[in-house]
Amino acid sequence: MILFITKIKFIVGILSSVGLGTGLHTFLLYLGPHIAAVTLAAYECESLNFPEPPYPDDIICPNEKDPLLISIWSIMSKVRLEAMCWGAGTALGELPPYFMARAARLSGIDPEDEDDDLKELEELEKKKQNRDQLTLVERGKLFVEEIVQKVGFLGILACASIPNPLFDLAGITCGHFLVPFWTFFGATLIGKAIIKMHIQKLFVIIAFNETLIEKAIDWLKVVPVVGAKLQVPFTAFLDGQKLKLHKKTAGNVPEASGNILSGIFEKFVIGMVLYFIISIVNSLAQSYHKRIHKKHAKVSKD
Repeated sequence: MILFITKIKFIVGILSSVGLGTGLHTFLLYLGPHIAAVTLAAYECESLNFPEPPYPDDIICPNEKDPLLISIWSIMSKVRLEAMCWGAGTALGELPPYFMARAARLSGIDPEDEDDDLKELEELEKKKQNRDQLTLVERGKLFVEEIVQKVGFLGILACASIPNPLFDLAGITCGHFLVPFWTFFGATLIGKAIIKMHIQKLFVIIAFNETLIEKAIDWLKVVPVVGAKLQVPFTAFLDGQKLKLHKKTAGNVPEASGNILSGIFEKFVIGMVLYFIISIVNSLAQSYHKRIHKKHAKVSKD
């Protein structure tokens, strides 16, 4: 089962980078919540030796507490395999734009037949002369491009290691300027599957520390008018999650039901998954329509 889950994380990582879907980072939908659940369970159960099965599908406190102290590093070790597979998937997801740009450069493709991302790269090259007219996002993309060109392996590694939305152009840039494959992929794999993965994982583990979560819920009462009302569903949700962790060790404990926050979150996830699927179908349909349109245009010219 763990192998199956890691394969899912691997595939999801590819989809998050390959350009299919909404652009919503799959870390927020899949890996992040899993790490958060393991973190909360580790502090509540005072152990990371969750029964397998049902872990990782379901997390239940073991009968005995772990004699070793629960630490950030032990939690990081518990979820390292899933996180590395997700990171490797995101690295593989950067390959299609790299190969596309490289093939276009080597074949001398007609500018009219270029992909939208390649056209964007060419437009940025033209705008270099008038940097005052560039937007903040365009300046960021040019900065990433210059780092990749001038610094090479270390530049790609630095860009891949820092969570940022501007790395999408790095694969196209490396392919366009014929950066060797192993220079690009090696730096991207190390950056995403090792360095960036540990940064994001560490952030989630620290953010979902039990003490910090309880303090954050207490701070809600500071919010004017709605603060006290918000505390109730968040407290019920947290208590419900703790109750579920002990459902096998404390007998048939009834699960907390009717929690508004839990219901909203479940509907949000279902809605995002459905929207993600529809977006993929729509993206594939647009690509197919574009290819058909180009074929008809070539036939009419001939």
